[in-house]
Amino acid sequence: MRTFVAGQEAHGDTEFAELALGIDIDLFRGPLTFETDEERAAREDAARDVLADLAAEAEAGDEIAGWDALYADALTRTVPFLRSARDHRAETGEAA
Repeated sequence: MRTFVAGQEAHGDTEFAELALGIDIDLFRGPLTFETDEERAAREDAARDVLADLAAEAEAGDEIAGWDALYADALTRTVPFLRSARDHRAETGEAA
């Protein structure tokens, strides 16, 4: 079965959520793959700008932007499981 959001086909749950909410999950949560310090800083700057825009729209009365801002802000507080596990393994290997 095919799923379409705003005329675009969603391939999987994550893409469906991104299309439906208009939020790029990797922008706020971070990618599941390695990123350099420079890439991370650029991504976090962009995420802060988008979050500030959503918050401003919410204050102007856009309820959907308010919910999107809450969701995006919550994503910034998460750590992808794979990255967390990789970092934990690297730390425990050197401690021995």
